[in-house]
Amino acid sequence: MNNHSVRGSGGDKRERILHSAMRVFALKGYYGAKVTDIADDAGVADGTIYLYFKSKDDLLISLFEAQMERVHEALAGATAGTGDPSDKLRRFIRAYTDLTAENRHGAEVIAIELRQSAKFMKGQPANPRFAELLRLLASIVADGQKDGTFTDAIPAPVAARMIFGLVDEMALAWLLGDKTPESAPRGKKFDIVRAADWVITLVTRGLNQEST
Repeated sequence: MNNHSVRGSGGDKRERILHSAMRVFALKGYYGAKVTDIADDAGVADGTIYLYFKSKDDLLISLFEAQMERVHEALAGATAGTGDPSDKLRRFIRAYTDLTAENRHGAEVIAIELRQSAKFMKGQPANPRFAELLRLLASIVADGQKDGTFTDAIPAPVAARMIFGLVDEMALAWLLGDKTPESAPRGKKFDIVRAADWVITLVTRGLNQEST
């Protein structure tokens, strides 16, 4: 998207800035990106950025929150159509990997660039959108534990973090691979769709395993 189309969109300035920040951070990296780059992409003056965000770090965290809100809504919608915990878990994992593939720039910000923010990694401020995602995942596990589908050997909140860690790592592996995966030799590229299947198999079998 070029500057002209952004300026002509008539969208809210804050949303335009966030959208531009997502692109710039993904293309140039967090440390390589400048506030000026984001302002230019959004078609606003540099000073306008600071009317909405305190710093580049604050902009990154705000972008993360906005992305996680969209991810949470998509995941909640994907898991709402079934009452079976195993099916819900499969839908959750599949939806997350699909979102990664469909929105590479947003996924790169969540999986890669955010890890370079000391403010975020130290947990300041709190990240309620990410907490919501983990609660959704934990509730799926807890429901399965209640009806006997899943073992209760692992506390649901801990299992949720483990599962998200697996899915996040697969997304990271895909994102760090060939930037044009379709150009890779047949059978050599990392297939995030197959990776989702592998994660689903590992997780569902593990949770269905009775503790000894």
